[in-house]
Amino acid sequence: MQGNENIVAGLDVGTTKICAIVAEVFEGEVNIIGVGSHPSTGLRKGSIVNIEATVNSIRKAVEEAEIMADCEISAVFVGIAGNHIQGHNSHGLIAIKGREITQADVDRVIDAAKAVAIPTDREVIHVIPQEFIVDDMESIQNPIGMTAVRLEAKIHIVTGAVSSIRNIIKCCHKAGLEVCDIVLESLASGEAVLTSEEKELGCALADIGGGTTDLAFFKDNNIKYTYELTLGGHNLTNDISVGLRTPLTEAEKIKLKHGTCLATTINKNEIIEVPGVGERPPKKLSKNILAEILEPRIDEIFSLLKEEIYKNGLENSFPSGLVLTGGTVVLDGLAEIAESVINAPVRIGEPNQIGGLKDIVKNPMYATGVGLVIFGSQATDSRNFSEVNDNSISKILKRMKKWFKDII
Repeated sequence: MQGNENIVAGLDVGTTKICAIVAEVFEGEVNIIGVGSHPSTGLRKGSIVNIEATVNSIRKAVEEAEIMADCEISAVFVGIAGNHIQGHNSHGLIAIKGREITQADVDRVIDAAKAVAIPTDREVIHVIPQEFIVDDMESIQNPIGMTAVRLEAKIHIVTGAVSSIRNIIKCCHKAGLEVCDIVLESLASGEAVLTSEEKELGCALADIGGGTTDLAFFKDNNIKYTYELTLGGHNLTNDISVGLRTPLTEAEKIKLKHGTCLATTINKNEIIEVPGVGERPPKKLSKNILAEILEPRIDEIFSLLKEEIYKNGLENSFPSGLVLTGGTVVLDGLAEIAESVINAPVRIGEPNQIGGLKDIVKNPMYATGVGLVIFGSQATDSRNFSEVNDNSISKILKRMKKWFKDII
């Protein structure tokens, strides 16, 4: 970033891979100029369990992106996910007394809405305004200048474990990077793969990564609900490893090369070679067995998502359907299973509305990374990275609050 204030970088710290995306922003257009990826061995279910391994993966991914982009990356927008992430909606109300609403009033009603008890071991990641209510008028996005007696705000609060947030910041710091902001990965992925029509009408996004499946609901161009399921592509790999009695590394290769979720679509005469464990010779098995291993797990993931949707009364809140993204959704037949379980239209989401090396990142696995640079390009102070001190969570949170206030 040094020497070019128009450069923005995103860092997707995932369970199976760490991905660095570099983009050049010019007149509002985001052009991808560098991509770096490296296997991740220091995370489990989205949370860091090995600092040194994570730092090493971050360095290698960033170096690869730097070489491609021909620039030095000094600060990044970092994605966060994992079973420690929680989201809930809150409501606030203040009196206006018949005068015009000002920015100070908007700040005050948001403060009232976020005045909820948060455990000391948790930290606020996002405070996202959903809508304002001016007297009896609902679904107002910007109430400034309107005359009212009272003002209400509905917001979505996302929190995470303090230890997990600090570990991510620490890893970036040890890798020589400063953290501009920490962004919920499903929120970032939504920026990359959803259309404005989908976010306006109402849609659900399922980002199926290596360790987690991130579910988010959008409507009226705002996020309405978030949920983290601690099942993902790594569970599929583990199932293959156990079911076929093959090492995890070989199971991952088999999943990517031959993985399919629908046993009924496979020719029973189709054979795959499965490496043995230790010095045991490889064996030849029917590809149908692989599908019989993957299909129940995929069905379980979407059944659990459906249960969460119905439990929260969200079954009629996504008329645009379900959008799937993340590295796992490239499996053959996965969208068909999702459509049958969720009983809604389903499509695979790939990063769009970007320029530059868009053909390289036109894959669901890059959705979060691309979304992070889009978020960075929209941040009003994203050009002043040098002011950020990644050892201070409070500074990051202040920047995020200002960011979302500016979006209003």
